[in-house]
Amino acid sequence: MRLRDSPARHRFAAAMVLPVVAVLAVLVVLPLAQGLYFSLTDVDDSSIANPVLQRPATYHFTGPTNYAHVLSGSPAYGSFWATLGRTAVWTVACVCCHYVIGLALAMLLNRHVRGRGLYRVLLVLPWAVPVFISAFAWRYLLNSGYGPVNRLLEALGLPGQVWLGQSDLALLSVIAVNVWLGVPFMMVALLGGLQAIPRDLHEAAEVDGASPWQRFVHVTLPGLRPVSATVVLLGVIWTFNMFPVIYLVTGDNPHTRILVTYAFERFFSGATRDYALASTYGVLILSVLLVFAALHRAATSRRGEEW
Repeated sequence: MRLRDSPARHRFAAAMVLPVVAVLAVLVVLPLAQGLYFSLTDVDDSSIANPVLQRPATYHFTGPTNYAHVLSGSPAYGSFWATLGRTAVWTVACVCCHYVIGLALAMLLNRHVRGRGLYRVLLVLPWAVPVFISAFAWRYLLNSGYGPVNRLLEALGLPGQVWLGQSDLALLSVIAVNVWLGVPFMMVALLGGLQAIPRDLHEAAEVDGASPWQRFVHVTLPGLRPVSATVVLLGVIWTFNMFPVIYLVTGDNPHTRILVTYAFERFFSGATRDYALASTYGVLILSVLLVFAALHRAATSRRGEEW
């Protein structure tokens, strides 16, 4: 009976999965394939087909020429290696701050304190506010002319700063904004991981004379390893491609330019939109993240076997 029902079950499972596969193919696979093809051409705004103007496509296949130009690091093609380094600094700084602050807040909320529910709501609030509203709010707060941050510094006898200008302070500012936005997710995820750790382990360690720090290192952190591996991977992917925060807060600023914002600039800005170069950057971004994901998977698998 079980063997007789098996084909029907497989057909039912396939029927349930098929719509999802079709949607992913239309929304993900086809645009990805087109972007990969565009990266091997010289297509731009003047050579792409335009049905409205009844203009046929006139671009040509160029092979890996775009990749050679980009990987050469030439400023004419976005200074890829310098931009990649800035993107790495942006990603590492944000994810590290997300994790450390999120873990500290999660451990605080995991305790039995008065008003814990209210604290949770207030700390999750930045995550609930739409990103563009938060970005414009921070743009006002950090305004060099009338922003409250500079007003506060001047009230304390300190000089005001041009937070969003053409300096490294702009990168520091958008990192602070992104940390404020990203900590709630990390806090909620790690709080769930903390609550999944059996209390018996902490009690046994305390009975054995372990200090709070020893319990944290030998009980809490090992118990959070599965959750930590997942949220760090997601955090790196999201932050590496975090376009709205940077572009809405600082706009077209070379000091905050990362790979994804430069691809946006080449695709949507300028007299001639360079679709080929933007697609090349998109493929390179995907390649970097795939390499990171593979290394991350290998590291976590190896540690899982050792642990």
